[in-house]
Amino acid sequence: MASHKPEFHDRREAGRRLAIVLAPLAGAHPLVLALPRGGVPVAFEVAKALDAELDLLFVRKIGAPGYEELGIGAVVDGAEPQLVLNEDIVRQLAPSPDYIRAEMRRQLAEIERRRSSYVGGRVPVEVTGRTVIVIDDGIATGGTVKAALKGLRKNRPARLVLGIPVAPSDSIAEISPECDDIVCLAQPDPFYAVGTHYAVFDQTTDEEVVRLVREATPFGHSHGSPGRPTAMRGARGPAPG
Repeated sequence: MASHKPEFHDRREAGRRLAIVLAPLAGAHPLVLALPRGGVPVAFEVAKALDAELDLLFVRKIGAPGYEELGIGAVVDGAEPQLVLNEDIVRQLAPSPDYIRAEMRRQLAEIERRRSSYVGGRVPVEVTGRTVIVIDDGIATGGTVKAALKGLRKNRPARLVLGIPVAPSDSIAEISPECDDIVCLAQPDPFYAVGTHYAVFDQTTDEEVVRLVREATPFGHSHGSPGRPTAMRGARGPAPG
């Protein structure tokens, strides 16, 4: 069997390559949202190249009553946090509204704790009317990314784009309806674990997240107000809506 050659050296290199394809969006003064922790080094390079604001996007799973590993939905962080439910599972298990509300409060508290540890008292950036680029370091099943996009869509961004270095083609197909464009640099077949597609895939530390978010503070503030959505060429995903 032929040896597997990683598509990327590390997350920073993957981010620089993503930025090349996402460059046409720079004129829209986009907001780049990173899924921590692994998505942050990738997103940093995109935000730097596009001179775009960088913020973190937290997603917390809501588990089923008595079986937390089974997700019935997720809470998506933001200026207006959103609850995204898996309607099929909710219909089957029929958790009480009180249970869902209590779990949402609990997960929002955990999101607030994590956000505070990374960015202090900085509030989430408003996405309404913005061109928003969501970044992670890769996708396996895509559950977290799908919930993130669903939640963000409820807050009415002008354009919602997903930027991913590597993912399986079936996950990309499933996620495509949730956003306006997808840029995925590699869709290898067979698809291994995300980390096997990087030569260096060390765990992203909390300290690195804090440092990169701090370094990104000036990004995106040399413009005036956010610009109009800009079309991209060469994106792999659904056609612009």
